[in-house]
Parts: sequence; C-alpha cells; structure tokens
Amino acid sequence: MDNRDEVREFLTSRRAKITPEQVGLSAGSRRRVPGLRRSEVAALADVSVDYYGKLERGNLTGVSPAVLEAVARALQLDEVERTHLLHLAQAQEGSDRLARPRPRASKQWVPPKTLQWALNAVTAGPAFVTNGRLDLLATNQLARVFFSDIYDGGTQPPNMARFQFLDPAARRFYPDWDLIADMTVDVLRTEAGRNPHDKDLHDLVGELSTRCDAFRTRWGSHNVRRHGSGTKRFNHPLVGDLTLAWHGSGVDDEPGLTLLIYTAEPGTPSEEALRLLASWTASQDSVRPSNASEDAGR
Repeated sequence: MDNRDEVREFLTSRRAKITPEQVGLSAGSRRRVPGLRRSEVAALADVSVDYYGKLERGNLTGVSPAVLEAVARALQLDEVERTHLLHLAQAQEGSDRLARPRPRASKQWVPPKTLQWALNAVTAGPAFVTNGRLDLLATNQLARVFFSDIYDGGTQPPNMARFQFLDPAARRFYPDWDLIADMTVDVLRTEAGRNPHDKDLHDLVGELSTRCDAFRTRWGSHNVRRHGSGTKRFNHPLVGDLTLAWHGSGVDDEPGLTLLIYTAEPGTPSEEALRLLASWTASQDSVRPSNASEDAGR
C-alpha cells in the first residue's frame, strides 16, 4: 500500500476502463493494451507523454491542481474518483491533514459521553459509529445485538470488513453478500487514498488480501465509490429477514468517523422485526441489573 504504487495502479486501472470510442478515437486493429494508450491520455490532458508517464509511475509530487483536473477529465473520473486522486496527491505532498497518520487502534477511541447519549436515544433502529477501517467504535444497545455475530468474532475493536470476508456467518447475514463486499472494499480503498500512513489499515488489507481471494480481487480493481445512504437486506439470527434503509453522516468534531443509523419503513415486516429485536434487547438488559444485585448479595 505504498502511495506511489497506489497512484500507479489507480491511474492504470482507470485508463484501462476507457475505450478509444468513448473519447472519439479510432480503436484500430493493432492495440495490445486494454483501454487507452498513455500517449492518448497525455494528448487528452494536454501534457507531454513523458510527463504523464511520470504521473502514471506514481509520482504526483508538485503536480498542479489544473493538471490533476486535466488528467481526471481525460480519464473521465467521476466526482468520487477525482477526490480520491486529489487525496493521493495531497498525501505525497504531506500538505493536508487527511494525509497525516492517525492513532493506532491500540489507543482505542472512546466516544464523548454526549455522542453516546445521542446513540442511546435512538431506540427504533441500530445506530453506530465507524472509522475508515470499518471498526465498530460505538453503538446503541440495538446495534450491539443487531451485530452480535461481528462482536462474537473475538477481535477488538470489532471490524465489519474482517467479518465480511473472513467469517462464514457473513454470507447468511448479508443475502446480497457480493454487493456488500463491493461496498466494503470501496470504503477501505477510499480510506487508503485519504490516509495512506495508517498502519492498522495496512495490516487489515494485508490480512484480508492474504486470506481471502474475493477481497484480493476486489482490492485490485481500485474502485472508489461514495456510499452515504441506501438500503440493505439482512438475515438476522434472531428475527430473520429485514430490509433496512441506512444513512451515514460525518461526526463533526471527529474527522474520519461516520455515524450510521438503520431504520425500517413504517408498517412493514422489517419494522415489526426491529421492534421485536428491540423488545428482546430491552428484556435482556432488564435482567442484568437484578442478576448483578443478587451476585453482590452473596
């Protein structure tokens, strides 16, 4: 996950996706590479072939915003891909806070009490906070039960990507496993561009690449997408099938963290299933204090 390797692989993967016809060029019959040639991208970006070759070898140091924009336009990058390219360049310059190392997971982040109160106030659906590595850092009570399989995995902090690719239970929990797998890698790939010095992220990607072919293939595609809201299907071990809407938003005073809330459409079986799970969670919580008091009196 060296930054230059990341830049090189991202640019070459985007170039390979564009056909000559998409940019008004003739495909010809003697092409030996998928997509565009370097010389064609250089011409479209109005830079020399040698200069573009330097960029594609992974060197973005000193590249102006205008050139980055020209390359993004030549490669037909969407908004998220453009932002990813900018983060890669900023990381090499060391000029942006997004490129600075973040604390290792051993110094586990503790949610401010006001944020935990806000999570606890959400009672109709799972509410939780993750970082760019998809560690579960804070939850309400319902999310703790909803993600019980992830918590039972034994890693601290529990990690949604590790569960997705290494735990067989994930294929039952996510009926649309392939879709969720793609989204998971999108998030990790975006974080790698934004924060290339995160040793814990390096370790996670290395572990998943070594142990899971499905992850390694997706990681090699260099896709980045923004996932801020949508719907997901689940098969929960306690309440069965659910279809939940989800929405994510940044935590203003904690850059790099995301607050997510899952909710069900009113009047649907999924809403009833969430109510049942919430009721079960509340009943379990009501038992614990009494047990604790009994133990204390012995």
